[in-house]
Amino acid sequence: MIYYTKVLKGGKGLAKALLERAPSVSLDWDLRQKSRFETTDSNACPVGVVIARGQVLRGQDVLVGEDGSFLKVLAKDQLVLRITFCAEHGSPFDLTRAAYHLGNRHVPIELKQAYLQIEPDHVLASMLENMHLIVQEIAAPFEPETGAYSEESKDAHAHDHKHHGHHAHG
Repeated sequence: MIYYTKVLKGGKGLAKALLERAPSVSLDWDLRQKSRFETTDSNACPVGVVIARGQVLRGQDVLVGEDGSFLKVLAKDQLVLRITFCAEHGSPFDLTRAAYHLGNRHVPIELKQAYLQIEPDHVLASMLENMHLIVQEIAAPFEPETGAYSEESKDAHAHDHKHHGHHAHG
């Protein structure tokens, strides 16, 4: 069994040809949050994943094995609730309100411009429907936001603000 111990976020820096030849693992959100697990890759080979605690795998990440091999991570379709606004009874702002209420409940949530996604929960579905939102259970990849203080968030926004017109507050 090959153990994969390093994560290249989004496969950054790897040649497309290398990635095309690499086997993959299709993982749901629950498994992509774990730091240690065993599974089977697309070539039916057993693999082990041992990464730093708190590190989250995303679809399109690439794992590096102890032998130098690569393994693509795919976000597996799973049941989610897709939440959209009702054009007849509301507006896109209703999604902002829904995100606020879901955030107050510490619900993992995927934020998109046209919709929100959460894991299935009939109580939350009822609350959202009462807010005149459209809630559909579908099979789709689930890529919820990480916290603003997470390592993933810091990595995604690590840049110099001086050139963006942002000013220090204080």
